[in-house]
Amino acid sequence: MLMIRRFRRLRGTQATRDLTREHGLGANDLLQPFFVIEGKNKKEPIASMPGIYRYSVDLLLKEVASCVRLGVRGGVLFGLSSHKDTKGLYAHAAGAIVPLAIKAIKKHFPDFLVITDVCLCAYLSHGHCGIVHKGAIDNDATLPVLAKMALAHAKAGADMVAPSDMMDFRVQAIRAVLDKNGFTQVGVLSYAVKYASAFYGPFREAAHSTPGFGDRRSYQMDPANSREALKEACQDITEGADMVMVKPALAYLDIVSLLHKKLTVPVVAYNVSGEYSMVKAAAAKGWIDERTTVLESLLCMKRAGADIIISYHTKDALNWLK
Repeated sequence: MLMIRRFRRLRGTQATRDLTREHGLGANDLLQPFFVIEGKNKKEPIASMPGIYRYSVDLLLKEVASCVRLGVRGGVLFGLSSHKDTKGLYAHAAGAIVPLAIKAIKKHFPDFLVITDVCLCAYLSHGHCGIVHKGAIDNDATLPVLAKMALAHAKAGADMVAPSDMMDFRVQAIRAVLDKNGFTQVGVLSYAVKYASAFYGPFREAAHSTPGFGDRRSYQMDPANSREALKEACQDITEGADMVMVKPALAYLDIVSLLHKKLTVPVVAYNVSGEYSMVKAAAAKGWIDERTTVLESLLCMKRAGADIIISYHTKDALNWLK
């Protein structure tokens, strides 16, 4: 007699659902992004990202403290600067906002993992991620500036630097400079697979990083490509990346899964600003339930193979998971 299995038996109660769940979500899976600005006692709301703010260093410490109380183990720092030029000189200045923020966080929260974004868009007057020469992005001229920026962050106490510029060979340049200066313990989280995505719109408002001309498709990846993602990630690992990132997350879970299956380093998914803001907008209209939508989305990133998720939903998610 053919035995017909009833799969619903394992879904009938909360206990059986919990015991047979294949993937979970917790504080060890999530990192919080932070926007840091110059000045004191500043907390600026970001219109397109409800609940997310730009903080001066003094108020950033209060925000980090609230994250630590929820169990958040680390975060990614994005600096905004009023010092902009065509060479990105302030990107690697010791007195720039990111090194100051790193020192403050490490002084008060020494165990908090500090990861810093390494990119020139906030420090270049044209808003692109690399040095511009004759109207085009000069890949090789950008590399030493990125390396100096990463070194400045390492000297301030960063645990890991995360180049997001998408220049070829930037991981190699950064790793070489860090090692030469004795920062062999500072890791590199590479934005190895960063697509030229429409989902970054709110971030560009938040970071004041919209390009002054053209777009970033000559250096960020074409959303139509998947095999290229594996090539990019493998190259960055060869150059010295300790972890690789896929950005954005939700529309690119196939890429997260591909890298998880093919690579042996941790894979990070960046749940980006546009993904965050769409959920917030729909929830504000009452069209979706924010809590269940967020937790489902983050869990699906884990199921796809993300070892770590960077998300603006981190604090809300951990409050809901209590």
